[in-house]
Order: sequence, then structure tokens, then C-alpha cells
Amino acid sequence: MASAETPSPATTSSDSSLGRIFGVLFSPKPTFESIVRKPSWILPLVLIAVVSVGVVFTFSQRVGWRNFMIRQDQQNSRTQKQMESMTEEQRENLINTQTRVAPIFAYAAVVIGAFIAAVVVAAVLMLAFNLIYGTKVGFVPSLGIVSYAWVPGIIVGLLGILILFLKDPSTVDLEHLVASNGGAFLADDSPKWMVTLFTALDLFAFWNMILMAIGFSAADPKKISFGKALGTVVGVWLIYVIVKVGLVAAFS
Repeated sequence: MASAETPSPATTSSDSSLGRIFGVLFSPKPTFESIVRKPSWILPLVLIAVVSVGVVFTFSQRVGWRNFMIRQDQQNSRTQKQMESMTEEQRENLINTQTRVAPIFAYAAVVIGAFIAAVVVAAVLMLAFNLIYGTKVGFVPSLGIVSYAWVPGIIVGLLGILILFLKDPSTVDLEHLVASNGGAFLADDSPKWMVTLFTALDLFAFWNMILMAIGFSAADPKKISFGKALGTVVGVWLIYVIVKVGLVAAFS
């Protein structure tokens, strides 16, 4: 006779937040079924934020922000025009100010950004699936699916820290630290909109979308097949990319 205190395998692994971190990587379908049944979302976002802080800190120590800001200014035509009308001292003061402010914004962005982005994406996808397929996916399960689907971001961050320690600091490109997208292979003088477009074509972004599709298909398997879920997620992503590329093209 089985003991009443013996937990089931599903409870010991996929129902724990830490177990789900590994579960979405190695057995995503049952893990997302567990997330839909008993949603959680905090741990993956906290881990992503912590690893991202590690990337920013390592970059600050190993590389520094001055050269990064100089490169950013050189790639922005509007900034270049403004700097052309400045004296040498004014340009130097501007770069110094940018160098001081950049890490503050970077830390704030990686700490707060993951949570804000997850909330927005979860809300948009929840509405998309509920309106298109007539499902009743709640916000918290949607947030849980999105948060755990972004677990590969932890891998990206750890790879980024490793690269920062191994690579010559003078050759580090913070925007394409892990060369997993097309933007990393474009020339420095490529149009900004093109860099934005090719940067969006990222292997880890595709992995995230596949995981989100598995998650939302688990939320209501009778109405949402994996194919429908993937098509919806990719469709929302395409709209985002088109809008972002358009804005960059208009204001760069």
C-alpha cells in the first residue's frame, strides 16, 4: 500500500518553480501543462534579471561604457549632426555624461524590463488567443507560460558573461554579445533599420516562441493545436518586428 506522504513525480518536479526551470528545457509539454494547472511566474523572471545584472556588471568591469557610447553616437545620424556643431570640449562633456548615465539605465532596464515585458506580452497573447479561438486563458496562466518560455534567456545571459571574460574587451559588441542573430554579422555602417530587422532573427527568440506555442496549446488543447499556437505567436511577433523596424527607420 502506497504511503500517503509519498509525492507523485508530477508534483515533485513540474509543480515546483525550480523543477519547472529545467522542465521547460528538457520536457516542455508536461511542464507547461503543470504551469497551466498551477501557475507560477516569479522565479524565471528573477533569474533572468539576476543574470542580466551579471552581464551589465561584467561589461562595466571588463569593457567599460565609454567606447560603447562613442560607437552608439557614431551609428546615430541625428547625434552625429548635433555633435558636428559642438566644440571639442562640448563633445567630450557629452560623452562623459553618457558614460556615467549608461550603466544606471542599463541596470534599471534589465531589472525592471523583464517584468514589464513579460506582463505586456502575456496580456497581448492572452487577448489574441481568447479573441481568435474563443478560449478562456486567464492572465496569470498566460504570464506563467510567457515567463517560463523565456528561460532560454538565462542561458543567453550566462553565455554572455562567459564571452565577456574570454573575449578581447576591445572587440566586444554589447548589443550582439552572443552572436545568435543576423545583426551580429552586419557591418557597423549598415542602416539601423536593417540591423534591427536582422537582430530580430534570433535563434533564442525562435526557441522562446516555440516554447510559448507549446505552453498556449497546453492551456486549451481542444481549441488550440501547437500549429495554431505557433502561428499566433509568430504573427504577434511579426507585427512587433514590423512596427519596431518602421520606427527605427523613421527616427534614425
